[in-house]
Amino acid sequence: MSRMEFPKRHVIVLLTFICTNVCYIERMGFSIAYTAAADAIGVDQSSKGLILSTFYWGYVVSQIPGGWAAQKIGGRRVLLLSFVFWSLTCALIPLDPSQVYLLVIARLLVGVAQGFIFPSIHTVLAQWVPPHERSRSVSLTTSGMYFGAAGGMLLLPSLVKYRGPQSVFLVEAALGGLWSILWMKCASDPPRSDHPKATAAGFGETLLPVTKSKEKVKAGVSSLRAAKIPWKKIIFSLPVWAIVVNNFTFHYALYVLMNWLPTYFELGLQLSLQDMGSSKMLPYLNMFIFSNIGGVIADHLITRRILSVTRTRKLLNSVGFIVASFALMALPMFRTSTGTVFCSSVSLGFLALGRAGFAVNHMDVAPRYAGIVMGVSNTAGTLAGIVGVSLTGKILDSAKAANVDLSSPESWNSVFFIPGYLCIISSIFFMIFSTGERIFD
Repeated sequence: MSRMEFPKRHVIVLLTFICTNVCYIERMGFSIAYTAAADAIGVDQSSKGLILSTFYWGYVVSQIPGGWAAQKIGGRRVLLLSFVFWSLTCALIPLDPSQVYLLVIARLLVGVAQGFIFPSIHTVLAQWVPPHERSRSVSLTTSGMYFGAAGGMLLLPSLVKYRGPQSVFLVEAALGGLWSILWMKCASDPPRSDHPKATAAGFGETLLPVTKSKEKVKAGVSSLRAAKIPWKKIIFSLPVWAIVVNNFTFHYALYVLMNWLPTYFELGLQLSLQDMGSSKMLPYLNMFIFSNIGGVIADHLITRRILSVTRTRKLLNSVGFIVASFALMALPMFRTSTGTVFCSSVSLGFLALGRAGFAVNHMDVAPRYAGIVMGVSNTAGTLAGIVGVSLTGKILDSAKAANVDLSSPESWNSVFFIPGYLCIISSIFFMIFSTGERIFD
C-alpha cells in the first residue's frame, strides 16, 4: 500500500468516531431536554416512556434498508444523507410535550434517519480497515457513542437550565451540520487493498478495482451492486443469531440506562442532575475507556496468536456481559449518588468491553456483507430499545399504582434485574454458537 492510504484510513476511522459521538449527544440530549420539559407540566411515566421509545420505532424500520442501501449505493453517501436529514429535523421541530403528535412524528423521522448510520459505518469500515486492525478501529468508532453520551450528560443539563430545552435541539443540529461538512470534504471511497493480511481475509473484495479505464470502473460498480445478498443464509445462521441476541441485550441495558438514569437520579435518589457535577458523566466515560481497552486487547490476542479469533470474541463477550449483569442487579441496592454512579459505571463499562466480542464479529463472519449483518443485528438492538424503554415506564407506573414510592429500591428492582438476567443468558448463547471464522463468501 502507498503511504497515503494509511493516513486516509485513519481519517475515516476518526470521522466515524466523531459521527457516533454526535449521534449520541443527540439521543442523550433529547432524553434530558424532554424529561425536563415533561416533568415541568406533570407528564406521567408511561407517557414519558412512550415518547422516549418513539425514536426506536423509526430506528428499527430503517436498519435493514440501511444495510441494503449502503451495500448498493455506498456507505459514504448514505451516511451523509442520513446525517443531513436528522440534523434538519432537529433544527426545524419545536420541543413541546403538549404537542404529542408533533413530537412523535419528529422522533420517528430522526429515528428513521439515524437507522441508516450504523450499517453505513460498518460498510465503510469493512472497506477501509484490514482484519488485523478491525477490533481497535470498530471499538474506537463505537466508543464515540459513549464519549458523546458522557459529554451530553455533563454539559446539556446546564444548557437546559440556563437556555431552555429547545436550545439542546439547536446545538445538536449545528453539530450535525458541521460533521456533514467535514465528511463531504474528507471522506472518499477506498481504492482496492493490496495489503497481504487484508487480501487473505477478504478485505478489499467489495472495493472498486484500480484501473485507468472508466468503462471497467463502471462495470466493476455494476458487478458490485448486482452481487446477490445471501439473505436466507444470514437469517438461518446460528453465529449471526449469536450476534443478534447479544446486540439485543447490550442495547436493552444501554437504552434503559440512557433514557431512565436521569429519572432514577431525580426521583429514585432525589438528586438534581445539575447539582451532581461531573460524576453523572462517569458511566459513559467508562464505556468510552473500556470500549477502546477491549479493542486493543482483542487485536493483541489475535495478532500475537495468543488466542484464535473465535476464542478472543467469546472471552471478551463473556467477561464483559457477566460482570455487567452483577453490577446491574446490584445497582438499586445503593442509595447514594456515589454507589449508583459506581454500579452504572461498572455495568456500562463492561458492556462496552463485551462489544469487542459480538460487535466486531459482524466483520469476522461476513466482511463482504458487514453492513447487511449489522442492519439485521441492530434491528434486534433497536427492538430492545422499544421494549426496554417503554416497559420501564410501565413498571414504574405499576409500582406507583401499588403505592410503592419511586424513591424506594423496590420500585426499581425489576428495571435493573431484567437486563441483568438477559446478560447472563445472552453470554451463554454467544459462548455456544458464535465463531470468529468467515462463513459468508
